[in-house]
Amino acid sequence: MKQNNRLKERNIMDYISLYIDDPKLNVWHLSILIAILGLGYRQGQRRRIKVSRSKIMELSHVNTLPTYHKYFKQLQDLGYIKYTPSYHPGYKSEVKLYRKRLSQNC
Repeated sequence: MKQNNRLKERNIMDYISLYIDDPKLNVWHLSILIAILGLGYRQGQRRRIKVSRSKIMELSHVNTLPTYHKYFKQLQDLGYIKYTPSYHPGYKSEVKLYRKRLSQNC
């Protein structure tokens, strides 16, 4: 069990290292990404994480919808995440994390 947790923590640190090395990311981007990583850790997921806007906003301490939408969209545009919304009230949306930005020329 401890070995499994170490692997998860190392995986999280790999993502964090990627994020902090990118000068295009600001505190809002990082806060949202860390919130997503935290949800993934709690769910035992590495890349495909079930999310809700309210939970990400709560964990990232982003208090306004315009701020959330702006930086969440930028993370998608930069290629760090892929967001797949769920329009069904019984199913959460999904965020897929990428180890490398999809759009390296941004």
